[in-house]
This record gives sequence, structure tokens and C-alpha cells, in this order.
Amino acid sequence: MTSRTPRDSRLRLVRNRPMATARRPAVNRGSRPAPRPPEGTPPPSELARQARAGLTGAVAIAHWAAAEHGAPGALSDEAAARATEALGVSEREVRSDWDRARLIGLIEHHAGTTRPGWRLQAWDRDDSAVLRGWVALLDAWSLACPAPETAEPTAVAEVVEAVPQLLSLLQLSAGPVQISALLDMLRQRVAELRTERCEVPQEATESREPADGAGGAASADDTKDAEDAATLEGLLDWALDALSSVGALTVLEEPKDGPGGPESAGGGPDDAKGDRREAELTALGNWAVWVKLEQICVAAQSPAGNIEQHAPDMLRGCAGLTPGPARAEYRAWLAARPVGSAVVELIDAARGDDALLRGLAFEALRVVGAPAEPNVRAVVDESCLRPYALLWLAEHEGADPDEALDALTREEATWLWVDTAAAISDHGESPLLVRHLESAVQGTVPALLAEVRAVGHPRTVQVLVALAAAHPDPALAKAVRRAAFQVHTGGA
Repeated sequence: MTSRTPRDSRLRLVRNRPMATARRPAVNRGSRPAPRPPEGTPPPSELARQARAGLTGAVAIAHWAAAEHGAPGALSDEAAARATEALGVSEREVRSDWDRARLIGLIEHHAGTTRPGWRLQAWDRDDSAVLRGWVALLDAWSLACPAPETAEPTAVAEVVEAVPQLLSLLQLSAGPVQISALLDMLRQRVAELRTERCEVPQEATESREPADGAGGAASADDTKDAEDAATLEGLLDWALDALSSVGALTVLEEPKDGPGGPESAGGGPDDAKGDRREAELTALGNWAVWVKLEQICVAAQSPAGNIEQHAPDMLRGCAGLTPGPARAEYRAWLAARPVGSAVVELIDAARGDDALLRGLAFEALRVVGAPAEPNVRAVVDESCLRPYALLWLAEHEGADPDEALDALTREEATWLWVDTAAAISDHGESPLLVRHLESAVQGTVPALLAEVRAVGHPRTVQVLVALAAAHPDPALAKAVRRAAFQVHTGGA
């Protein structure tokens, strides 16, 4: 057991502070202009069209679930049979599409039943919602296409951990990459992960002086190395198939130049199939990996352009501003309309599906002050607004912002933590999601995961998958990924 063991992972506690305040770094995009995508990248509308085309099955099962008026949270055999008959596809496709619809956010589970998710409502009209949903599926590729049941769990976790580096190589290569090169990188990355876990490298045993029976030991080591290599090769095939199935890449059975072309030069007839095959990112996959590498932030709109906008668009335009300019923009927006209708418009924006707008709407209501109190008190019983409303009221009544969280129960604070994490996942940068982990009120990672799973936030799986993908600690990321899988499958 090492210090990286998940159950020993401690969270560094920080002073309690309002989550809306904690969110500010996640939306402070500074003045750096957003980098331009690589030449040849399709426009967002075309990328969204491609994403929609690859997810028609998930959308169909989501509409079927909506028509069922309370489909079961877990797809039973009976429900799967009804969906198979209604949609005219196989049961296997139904179950695969069901899982994808959940991971994308097209359907959500509440109190043991399934209902349409916010992303389904925006699917046909909001390209950005479609692209964020597809990226969520890409982040959860190992849940969408589970590893073979016979695969060793530790090896699977190592491959999942290494895949982002393989995707980066594919993106930076700007073209096909031989599977053998990906396999070499996978082996190197897995070796690094094992070194980080303080496992004894195989070379340490091979460098010892031979003794009686050394031949047998060397033979056993060679056998283990061969088995390990075969395991990684098999799991690489699984990862490539999974990433291909979600639309991130394609696997070319022969090089683009043909079996006799320069790409396959030097390969003999006895070469392994991995030496001939190549992998290449799709347009969607290339764009998504580039977004993650560059950590693109949505460019802030000019303040003058936000004042005339409706509340949701105004809040989106202010998302890229630092707190001071944002408050000035809120004041200007409020001054341009009656305070009563402005407050109603802000609260309606907070009721929407975007967690970022929820937090920003209450920041704007803080600028309104006392005139907003009756409207804020009126929404205290609305579950998605309750934590925000209680914090607003506590601060309005004189509580120090650093102590306002005392107004929330542990469950409400955890729900708010997940909602804030969802906002960061959708609009922020990976390091900010990792930093957000430190603002949790729980003292350990296992305690946080247990309470996050129990709180029932509809974005729990997506948040945990995003956190696992972003966190640099392999052991902690593995624990978070396991929790996401358990929530996704409804396990204990």
C-alpha cells in the first residue's frame, strides 16, 4: 500500500466560501484571445451535424423514454423489449444507445425513473449543447464501451489513463499514425504509471548476476513480459474500437498509400497486423482533442453588446469578465429595465439547464440587493435553486460570505458542489475542475464520492468522468472513475 491508495487520499480543506465566489476563477478567462482551430477544421455547425449523425440512436431512445412517461431508471428486460419493438433495432443496440443517452445527458434519472434531460430539449437547435454532449461521451468512452470482462482491472485502468496521451499524439501528428507507434507509446506510458506507483521495474531483476536456476527465472520473466505485451496490445485494440465507435477516430486496415506504399516500407509479410494498421482522428476527434490541449475559453462579448440582451445571453457575455467589470455590466443591464421584470428574468435564467448561468444569475441578483428578496425567498423550495437562494439570503441578512455556507445542510452543500463542478466542466478548464475538488466540505475523497453519489444530482456521472479525466493523480482518478461507473450502472 502506498500513499496513493485512494482510501487514504485526503482533501486539503479550505475556508468555506460561497460557491458562486469559488466559481469566479472558472469563468475568468482573462484577455488572451481564443486560439484559432487548426486549418481545415470544419465550422461548429458542421461538427455538430456530424455529432448528431453519429448519435441518432441515442436521441431516438431518449425520445422513446420521454414518451414512456416515467421509464425505469435501469433499463429492464421488459423495457428493452418494448424499446426494441418500438424503434426497430436489436436489444443490444437499444442498451448501447440507452447508455450513451445517459452519458450525454439526453436522459436523466430521478427517484427511480427516467426523464428527458436538458440536452435533449436543446439538441436540434443548440450546436454548442450538441458538441458539449459529444465531448462528454468522448470523456466517458470507457463507460460507453466497457472493457472485456476477462481483462485485468489494473491493466484496464492503466490504458484508460494513457489514452489522452495517445490522442494527443494523433492530434499533433495531423494525419494517420501507425498502430505500432501507438502501442510503443502505450507501453512507455504504462511503464511511467507503474514507476509512479513505485513498482519495481522489470529491468531491476534482469540486471542481477545469473545464479543457479537463473535460466528458469529469465524464462519466467520473458513469459511475463510477453503476456504483458499481449495484454496491452489487446487493450489498445479495445480502446481504439471504443474510440472509433463514439466517432473520435478511424482505424485504417491498410496505410493510405497502400500496402506497397512508403508508409509500409520495410514491413515484411510476417509483420504483426498492428504494424500495418493506422489510426487517424476524425474531424470531431481532432477538434475535441485540440480544444482540450488549448483549453479554449469562450471569448467574452463586449460590455456594450450585453446590455441589450436577454438575461441568459447577457450572463453568457459576462462569463468571461472578472468580478469587477461583471458587476458593472450587471448594473448597466439592470438600469436599462424595470427592476421587477429584471429580477424575474434573472431567476428564470437560473432555472435553466446551464449551471454556470445559475451561479451568474445569483451574482447579478446580489447587485440588485433588497428589491430581489421577495423573489429569492419565493424560490427557496425549488430544489435546483434552493442552495443558491439560501446563500443569497444569508449574505443579504449580513452573514460573512466565508460563513454563508453554514446556512446549507451537508446535502445541499454537496449538491451545490456538483452543480458548480458541472459549470466548470462545461465552461472552464481542467485545472480549475481539479482545484474545485479542494472546496468540498468533506474531508476525504471516499467521503466526497459517497455523498456525491447519494445526493442525486443529474450531472453526477458527467462531473465524475470529467474530474477523473482531469486529475493528475492516477490513484485518485481511478477511484473517481470507479465511482462514475458505479453511479452509471446503479451499483453500490
